[in-house]
Amino acid sequence: MPELPEVETTRRGIAPHLEGQRVSRVVVRERRLRWPIPDDLDARLSGQRIVLVERRAKYLLINAEVGTLISHLGMSGNLRLVEVGMPAAKHEHVDIELESGLALRYTDPRRFGAMLWSQDPHNHALLIRLGPEPLTDLFDGERLFQLSRGRSMAVKPFVMDNAVVVGVGNIYATEALFAAGIDPRREAGGISRARYLKLAIEIKRILAAAIERGGTTLRDFIGGDGQPGYFQQELFVYGRAGEACKVCGTELRNVVLGQRASVFCPRCQR
Repeated sequence: MPELPEVETTRRGIAPHLEGQRVSRVVVRERRLRWPIPDDLDARLSGQRIVLVERRAKYLLINAEVGTLISHLGMSGNLRLVEVGMPAAKHEHVDIELESGLALRYTDPRRFGAMLWSQDPHNHALLIRLGPEPLTDLFDGERLFQLSRGRSMAVKPFVMDNAVVVGVGNIYATEALFAAGIDPRREAGGISRARYLKLAIEIKRILAAAIERGGTTLRDFIGGDGQPGYFQQELFVYGRAGEACKVCGTELRNVVLGQRASVFCPRCQR
């Protein structure tokens, strides 16, 4: 699933080509996504100028003069720019055609993404309960420490909880816990303030680095500009179970936490 850096990379790739442009029409070939695409999306968006392309957690917000298109890439979706009229292949479900001659094309083989319309996106049911963005001052180690008190769940699913902080998905939670030296199996409520301060710093550092490098290409993700990310070259533990730790040489182990694979170093992480 595309994570926050991949979604932010997509936003950065498409925003310069969308902002300030007027939509000529919306072509919907398949409405059956995770939630059905509104029947009147073409009528609502066509003729409007796109004002701003934002990101909230893993949602892209394409703000028009009146109303906002909320897009989620789901498990395998991507957005990229093509020329208007380029024949659509299988799974290429939506084209947002612009007067510039470009179209924003949405592809989603598993159809688990979303394209919804809202007049008040930040208060939409999907967004209103989300926690703070990880790269803002609203998120820090003190927040992690306070919210973790009395929590018996493992620390990895705790930091992946979107009510705690948004966008820390499986890849980046795995990497940040390794960088902070924290065993992902530890109870969230049993970790000290000092260690949470360190973890928050590592979350911010790793997410920022991944964004600058274009995200992590593992299976399906390509950026909005058609270019894949390459942060996977810098992964220390994610996807490396059974291999040697790059720091100490110990064999990396894999456990399942919150139904997600969690690779860690039994020597470096405690």
